Amino acid sequence: QVQLVESGGGLVQAGGSLRLSCAASGRSSGTYFSTSAMGWFRQAPGKEREFVAGISRGGDRTRLADTIRDRFTISRDNAKNTVYLQMNNLKPEDTAVYYCAADRSSAVFTTASSYDIWGQGTQVTVSS
Repeated sequence: QVQLVESGGGLVQAGGSLRLSCAASGRSSGTYFSTSAMGWFRQAPGKEREFVAGISRGGDRTRLADTIRDRFTISRDNAKNTVYLQMNNLKPEDTAVYYCAADRSSAVFTTASSYDIWGQGTQVTVSS
């Protein structure tokens, strides 16, 4: 069973930066991770879960939501079974629980239903 564990969330002032990490662990996690597209989603209170960023298996293709395109970057290190979300110039509206997810696909999808395994989430709070 592969598990995803996010870390790096916290409280930051507007304009600040955070780097989220998501590590895969468990049996055959290395193979599973390197053959999966990875995505970051977020969910604010009272709102639906929304796509933030996604990256292909090899890291050569990324997709970013329009709302964060100029501020966030997604990357991955398959040797470490870890995907990252670098968040710069954070805004109060970025406050949410951030989830990473894995999809055993060659494409990078933006819909949550495409992803098979999810982490437990990490809270990001941006104060004004």
